[in-house]
Amino acid sequence: MSTRVKICGITKLADAQAAVEAGADALGFIFYEKSPRYLAVSAAAKISKQLPPFVLRVGVFVNAPEELVTRAIGECGLGLLQFHGDEPPEFCTRFGLMSMKAFRIRDSESLKELPKYPTAAWLLDAYSAETLGGTGEKFNWDLAIEAQRFGKPVFLAGGLTPENIAAAVRKVQPFGVDVSSGVESSPGKKDQAKVRAFIANVRQAEKK
Repeated sequence: MSTRVKICGITKLADAQAAVEAGADALGFIFYEKSPRYLAVSAAAKISKQLPPFVLRVGVFVNAPEELVTRAIGECGLGLLQFHGDEPPEFCTRFGLMSMKAFRIRDSESLKELPKYPTAAWLLDAYSAETLGGTGEKFNWDLAIEAQRFGKPVFLAGGLTPENIAAAVRKVQPFGVDVSSGVESSPGKKDQAKVRAFIANVRQAEKK
């Protein structure tokens, strides 16, 4: 089964279209105002409407009010909700859509939170005291292997780049991978050559 590739922090239509052409399975729109990759719901909706139907639109939220999540689902055609804050399990699963809880992994103790969330998948990101995701920092991939023993699909994130993604896919064999800063020229602006290289290296790693 091929690894799902999610390109996160999309802010421009050209970057979204280039990611789709390169073979991305999912695109992430960040509805968190403190993020350098923040996009208003109306702006994300304009991009979403110009993308092919087979691409999964993912809404990324951090402690968002319920109304914002509901509005983004309706206007942007979201197929997956990704929660990056302190949302309780029942909040993550109340919208009638597939959802994914993100966890900032510091050590094996961090993994104890995972089974509390009956979401469709879990996203494992690097821990940072300063920011909630998009840090470009890597964590110990052995912990991602350990997390898969709980039996849920795992998306690997945190510090992934075109240079290290093949090693990550071969070692962890995750359900999916999620990249943002690792394929950017500046926050919110994707480097399209890096996006192509990243996805090509994922596909290459699957063959070995």
